[in-house]
Amino acid sequence: MNSLFHSYASPYVPVRLLPPHQLRPHLSQVGKIRMESSSVKAQAATEVTEAPMNEGLKKGIAEFYDESSGVWESVWGDHMHHGFYESDTTASLSDHRTAQIRMIEEALSFAGVSDDPIKKPKTIVDVGCGIGGSSRYLAIKYGAQCQGITLSPVQAQRAQSLAAAEGLDDKVSFQVADALQQPFPDGQFDLVWSMESGEHMPNKAEFVSELARVAAPGATIIIVTWCHRNLSPSEDSLKPDEINLLNKICNAYYLPAWCSAADYVNIAKSLSLENIKTADWSENVAPFWPAVIRSAFTWQGFTSLLRSGWKTIKGALVMPLMIDGYKKNLIKFAIITCRKPE
Repeated sequence: MNSLFHSYASPYVPVRLLPPHQLRPHLSQVGKIRMESSSVKAQAATEVTEAPMNEGLKKGIAEFYDESSGVWESVWGDHMHHGFYESDTTASLSDHRTAQIRMIEEALSFAGVSDDPIKKPKTIVDVGCGIGGSSRYLAIKYGAQCQGITLSPVQAQRAQSLAAAEGLDDKVSFQVADALQQPFPDGQFDLVWSMESGEHMPNKAEFVSELARVAAPGATIIIVTWCHRNLSPSEDSLKPDEINLLNKICNAYYLPAWCSAADYVNIAKSLSLENIKTADWSENVAPFWPAVIRSAFTWQGFTSLLRSGWKTIKGALVMPLMIDGYKKNLIKFAIITCRKPE
């Protein structure tokens, strides 16, 4: 299992493992494909094949969020991601919604995104936008144009409806698109934002490479994502019991192979991205999953689950495994930020 991405037995996507001696040239070629001009990319594509997201995986993700997004919104609102809390705190539902906004602000602060009228981002892409909570927040905060992409038609339609209701039709737009083949030209966005979508990507190197491709020179890239723990120098892979736990989560949430925050850093380095930083925010999201479980067992949550469908119910049943993974220091909630060279 000597590879950058440590594979789990997901039925949704085949994962090709690369030994370390093959990994370095592979990442180098990924950088060449995505960072060079279009004419060079066409030539390089004969050397390294670009991998769009596996169709079975895409279908599973889309259907999962088509089913579950309404349940989430009815209980938690329009931000479909963890909240950021002080360590060792308990919180009410209103506190959780505040913590979700704080997560956005903490990510922006960690990445050093400027509020200065001249330096602030003017064009933003939200990769894995959900129902557009981050997109609308960022568009309002910076007065920016924001485009969101998701695999879920239900999410894209709901995001656009919410934007219209808030009078933001001229600021934000949403469409169904693959994060590994984004429908944008090179160098379009000042801020590239991915809040908890990286865990769905079957090829993490292609994912980061595509984020870098659509980033403008000097743009900030922010990735907030689920990871597994970093491996020690003596380890080639996770332990069998760790792999077994992640397998169960993968099968419920339509996740391919996970990677570590260190793996993301290595990918960013291979793409010659700058100002690469990472942090483990696992302690700061600790209250989140217990709160989600409690909300699922309220009358509103329970009846919404029953109406939503089997995929959502299956996801609810494995929520305790997320808590178990965090407690065992297997699952890490990581932020990785970097900047595309000028």
